[in-house]
Amino acid sequence: MKNGKLLRWMKRAGVLLTVAMLSACGEEYLQSTIDPVTDFGEVSHNLYVQVFWWTMIILAVVWALMAYILIRFREKPGQDRPKQIHGHMGLEIAWTIAPAIIVVAIVIPTIQGVFETQRPPDEDALVVEVTGKRYWWNFHFPEQGVTTANELHLPVGRPISLRLESGDVIHSFWVPQLGGKRDVNPVVAVPEGEEPKRNWMHFTIKEEGVFWGQCAEFCGEAHSLMGIRVVAESEEEFQAWLTDWHTPAPTANAPEPVGGQADTERPAGEPGAEAQTAVNQAVAEDPLVARGREVFFRETTCVLCHAIQGTAAPGIIGPNLTRMGSRSTIAAGMLENTPENLALWIKDPLSVKPGSEMPGAQYGAAIAGVQYPATNLNDEQIQALAAYLSSMR
Repeated sequence: MKNGKLLRWMKRAGVLLTVAMLSACGEEYLQSTIDPVTDFGEVSHNLYVQVFWWTMIILAVVWALMAYILIRFREKPGQDRPKQIHGHMGLEIAWTIAPAIIVVAIVIPTIQGVFETQRPPDEDALVVEVTGKRYWWNFHFPEQGVTTANELHLPVGRPISLRLESGDVIHSFWVPQLGGKRDVNPVVAVPEGEEPKRNWMHFTIKEEGVFWGQCAEFCGEAHSLMGIRVVAESEEEFQAWLTDWHTPAPTANAPEPVGGQADTERPAGEPGAEAQTAVNQAVAEDPLVARGREVFFRETTCVLCHAIQGTAAPGIIGPNLTRMGSRSTIAAGMLENTPENLALWIKDPLSVKPGSEMPGAQYGAAIAGVQYPATNLNDEQIQALAAYLSSMR
């Protein structure tokens, strides 16, 4: 009878173990920590692997001792009381020294890892100033004069240094495959002549790909919706991206056609003739884009918060919209970048991201302590504005 119960128990345990193992198998996780692509990430991963194997050794030893004790000292008919070993000097020394050795074996690589991840930046590192805001990320390349939002382009094989600071509350920058988390703190005022303290993160990406992350410090109701998308590409592709950013999109700031007609009278070879031709083609192909440009610059207050390279939009409060149409997502990774989703975001941002500091068509928003009114855009204006922003690729 006892053997039958034991057999049934073992079968159930086997089923549960199989289910647990199968539940760990699935699709590739976009924010995995066990597949690092940087030297920084490899330091943390290698430490994790060492601790994991020490844990497995401890587990194996404990299970082996438990199995021995259960078998060796199981109850038997007529058995006398087992010999007591309370206060056994050998065992006391063993289970004191063994954990101490294991702790030392873990502490040494941990300290080495701390120094490795806190090393000074390389002299030729590409510096990116990262600013966390509720609920999006601003990326500024000071040497290249480029500013973008939420989608960070970085070259493979080149040292990178991220300078981290917050524009409001404490955030945490975390792209698991790049490395560990780094707090993003508000900059504290310091005496004149001193450099404000900021956190830094130094690494070199080793392979191309798209790596996802997010804010890892609770910062408000849309904290979990504050995503990051890092595009790691070759140096040639990265330089091409920089060039595209500095080259205004043909539809970005096109002169308004006189009488609704495109300007076709500019002589070939005259400065701006090529750009004007591209503008004329864009206007001719999609009048909705021209209408959206009119809405952006003349019928809304968008230019107070947003900037577009090569145009009269100078805003620095909200995300830079240069080449907006080339980005894969909007709203810090919440939606795929399509005209339809962009229109939804413009009309009702709170339905996409609660707590978003952006006015909608029917409601205003408090931004940097200033109350901005509702945009009061109708559906026609919103569709045109979405088409204009999507056209800038």
